[in-house]
Amino acid sequence: MMEVQYYKGVHRVRIVTRSEGYWIVEALEDFDDSVNDEKVHVRKGERRIVPVESLSLQKTLLPTVKEHAYELRMEKKLKRLVANDKAEGTET
Repeated sequence: MMEVQYYKGVHRVRIVTRSEGYWIVEALEDFDDSVNDEKVHVRKGERRIVPVESLSLQKTLLPTVKEHAYELRMEKKLKRLVANDKAEGTET
């Protein structure tokens, strides 16, 4: 019996071994992953140890990353300052 789940909600994998906290999975498709902030290319048939929380039964889209309110305020402030600087520069 082949139990297929989705790694990070996107990539199809087959569960090989289950243990407490981490499972060994086999990739059913090629995909790119990151390990310790380094990009790693995972090939079809390659086995990986992954945390249980990173697997899901259905394919899902990752939630969009929302910018922090502080970053949005600073971006608006910068745009306003640039617009004011351009307006002052054209008057003289």
